[in-house]
Amino acid sequence: MERTQTWKDDAMLDPLSLVRLNDGVVDDAGLQGLGLVVALDGHADAGRAIRQVRAELLDALDPVLVATFDADQLVDYRSRRPQVSFLGDHFADYRAPRIELFRLTDGLGKDFLLLTGPEPDLQWERFASAVVLLARSLNVRLAASFGAVPMPVPHTRRLGVTVHGNRPELGEGISTWNPTAEVPASASQLIEMRLIEAGRDAVGYSLHVPHYLADAEYPQAAVAALEFLGAALGLGLPTDRLRETARRIEGEIDAQVAGSEDIQRMVSRFEERFDDHVPDTERRSLLLDPNDDVPDGEDIASAAEAFLSGRAPEGGAAETGG
Repeated sequence: MERTQTWKDDAMLDPLSLVRLNDGVVDDAGLQGLGLVVALDGHADAGRAIRQVRAELLDALDPVLVATFDADQLVDYRSRRPQVSFLGDHFADYRAPRIELFRLTDGLGKDFLLLTGPEPDLQWERFASAVVLLARSLNVRLAASFGAVPMPVPHTRRLGVTVHGNRPELGEGISTWNPTAEVPASASQLIEMRLIEAGRDAVGYSLHVPHYLADAEYPQAAVAALEFLGAALGLGLPTDRLRETARRIEGEIDAQVAGSEDIQRMVSRFEERFDDHVPDTERRSLLLDPNDDVPDGEDIASAAEAFLSGRAPEGGAAETGG
């Protein structure tokens, strides 16, 4: 791996000074030409898809650390305070945030890279530049990112997705909604843009999670993300455990819907809109009805509240928020 690169932008501190390489692996020729999965937690993680995917990959695929980013320069601790343990009379086990690049090996014996950790709060351009420089040094062949956004869509239909990037063939027959809109930015989106500007290939998947399930763990979204990532990068990614959990969650959702007429009406309305949707230039959004009216917010909120209040997480009270 090329270790010395000259940074010519005088308005920005050297991006690579954010990065500490693992000297034991960075010169391994096997790191060259791999695919890269970008999974930064903190934005657009409806159904906790990113957290589930990251946990599954790191737990199942024997990660090897390639590089660590200086989280002290990137994370606002007062907005997202790290955890520490109090043991009777003293503090211990301070869990500092970590933004890391790993090499993993899939079930087919193919290596790939995973960039993961909390989304930086600060220095996005510098962080994105560091990722671009690493991608160039490692000759990353394709960077694939993903997120999950809450949408007024029913859980009884196929999970929708918006595909973006500079590899349109990876979205053919997959992307279900491609609007023109202003949306809050994320560091992953900036990385995608800067990689493309640098002449590298990038693709991203924004999954559409039913809004009334957005604050709960929804493994169906994680399974879909792994399927899309695996297809794009030619990897065999683990989904068995998440699929089993998804079947259990689906049963819980069905029982909750069956027990509430309000929720049944809400889901039925979303099903009608979903089924009537035809992707064309005239319909700006599948969230709108034929008269361009947004679904009744009070009805949605009350039904969603009733739904979430009835879903109790394992070993605890009903889950009503993030």
